Amino acid sequence: MDLDGDGHIDLISGSWPGEIFFFRGGPRHTFAAPVKLKDKSGKTINIGGGRFDSGDELRVVGDATFEKNARGKTVIRFEGEDIEVPDGKKCTIDCTATSVHAVDWNTDGKIDLLIGEFEGRIYLVPNEAKGPGLAFGKVQALHADGKLIQVPGGHAGPFAADWDGDGKLDLIVGAADGSVWFYRNIGDAKTPKLAAGRMLVEPGSDIGNETPKEPRRGVRAKVCVVDWNGDGRLDLLIGDFAHQNPDHPKPTPAEQAEHDKLRKEFEAVQKRRSELMGRALGPQRERDPEKLKKILEEGRETTQKWLALRQKLQTRGWVWLFLRKPAETKASTK
Repeated sequence: MDLDGDGHIDLISGSWPGEIFFFRGGPRHTFAAPVKLKDKSGKTINIGGGRFDSGDELRVVGDATFEKNARGKTVIRFEGEDIEVPDGKKCTIDCTATSVHAVDWNTDGKIDLLIGEFEGRIYLVPNEAKGPGLAFGKVQALHADGKLIQVPGGHAGPFAADWDGDGKLDLIVGAADGSVWFYRNIGDAKTPKLAAGRMLVEPGSDIGNETPKEPRRGVRAKVCVVDWNGDGRLDLLIGDFAHQNPDHPKPTPAEQAEHDKLRKEFEAVQKRRSELMGRALGPQRERDPEKLKKILEEGRETTQKWLALRQKLQTRGWVWLFLRKPAETKASTK
C-alpha cells in the first residue's frame, strides 16, 4: 500500500501497546525505520490510549515504560514525557493490541485506516487531507445493524474487500476465537452502512499441551482477502496463534524430559508473575512506594522470563488458505 502517495510501497502495522507504526517505503523495496502515525492535530493515533488519572490509580495505555529519572524517582516514560509516579497511588501500563488495514473506505481517493483492538471493536480513522498526503481526523467506532461491532473474545483484525461482488467495500473481521466474520455493506460506496455480521469461518482452538499429528487452526484470526488462485473469486488467508508442535508427534524421551522441565519452570514463573501482579494491582496491593518499586521491577524481569519460556514451549502461528467455491445456482424451473 502506497500510504503517502510518493510512488513507493509502504508498510503499516498495529502493535501490542496500540500505536500504529508506519514504515515509509523507498527505492528497490527498502523501508525507513518505523514512526508512529499521528492525527492532523499531532496526537499519536492509539485507540483507547493515553493517560488516565483518577482517585488512587494512574493508568497509562500505550507504548510506555517504568524508568528512573535523574533524581532517582520512578516515572512512567510516555510520549516523550516523564510522568512521576505519585506516592501511594496504583500505577499501571496497559495496552490495546491493535491491528490495522489501510484502505480508501469511503472512495474519496484518500487512504483511511480501519483499526481493530483488544476488546473486539473496529474503528475508522478517516484521512481528511485536502490534497496528497495524510491528515487523519477523528476516530469513529463502526456499527453493524445499528449496534457497535464487537467480535467474539476481542482481538479484532479488520480487512475491507468487495466480498459479495456488488461494487462496494464490505468488512471482514478475524476474532479472538479464530472465527472470521462478514459485515455486508448495505449502504453505498461513499457512505458505507453495515449489516449484522455473518460467520464465514468457524472458531479454531488453542489446544495447549497436546501434540497433534497435523497442524490445527488456532485462535486470534487475522485475515487477508485475495484471489489466491486467479479464478476470479476472492479467497481468505487467515493467520492464527496456537500452542502446538506437530513437527514431533512422538517426542523422544530426552525431548519429553526437556519439555517437562520447561513446563515446570514456566508454571513456576507464571505463578510468581501472577503473585507480583496481585501485589502491584490487586485489592490488597502494596501501598509503600519503595516496596511497590521493587515489586514492579521484579515484575518486569519475571514477565521477560515468562515470555522467553512461552516461546520455547512452541507458541506458533500458522497461515491457512480458504479457497472460495463457486456460488450455487438454482435449478431451472422450465
